[in-house]
Amino acid sequence: MYLKNYNLKNKTAIVTGAGKGLGRACAIGLAEAGANLIIISRTKKDLDEVSKKIKKFKSKCKSYVCDITNYNEIKEIVNKQPKIDILINNAGNNIPEHFTKVKKSDMEYLVRINTMATFNLAQLCALKMIKSKNRKKIGGSIVNMSSQMGHVGGPIRSVYNMTKFGLEGLTKGMSLDLAKYNIRVNTVCPTFVVTPMTKNFLKDKKFKRDMLNNIPLGRFAELSEVASAAVFLASDAASMITGTSLLVDGGWTAR
Repeated sequence: MYLKNYNLKNKTAIVTGAGKGLGRACAIGLAEAGANLIIISRTKKDLDEVSKKIKKFKSKCKSYVCDITNYNEIKEIVNKQPKIDILINNAGNNIPEHFTKVKKSDMEYLVRINTMATFNLAQLCALKMIKSKNRKKIGGSIVNMSSQMGHVGGPIRSVYNMTKFGLEGLTKGMSLDLAKYNIRVNTVCPTFVVTPMTKNFLKDKKFKRDMLNNIPLGRFAELSEVASAAVFLASDAASMITGTSLLVDGGWTAR
């Protein structure tokens, strides 16, 4: 009986940064749970590959090549959809720099992609969700991809910390404003996962060793473990969960 709550059949989910890494894993996981997908990335080749995998689960899939910092393009994509039930707000980036050496252009770029673009897409999708006449009955879910670095500080990550702590605050505020529509808003906060974005950082053996020493479970997270958390929050199995964080961090923040 309870497992039915994980079924996303007839739900439409939008996933950003869906071409690689966590976004790709989340898109495929949602399709496996029965959702139809709208996937967004800057690279058509990646989208085509993910789309093929999604269609193997008999899910429908629309793909759009777009930079999420382009507000007008994102608005056009969202507004042309008949409906949206789930948003996985995943696209983001990091440029590790010591606080005293952070370049102004890098700081502004990270704020633009990790905070402003995330806000804009969430607002556009929430407005689309609210337009569904039966929204209060069927509910909706917005999952903002955050990080353990939205809960604790990290060396050479001051700007990333700033954007992810901001995302945690945004999520709490959104959850209160959208609760009356039965739209839930949460974050997933992974520890280090081996993805195209992190593999360059992890080439540094000392850095890799130090990071593993901070994870009580003694390993990095798997893509599937983060995707499973996102799918759970998107589903009716999490129907009483809003305004909070699901930490997939192997115990990093428990210390």
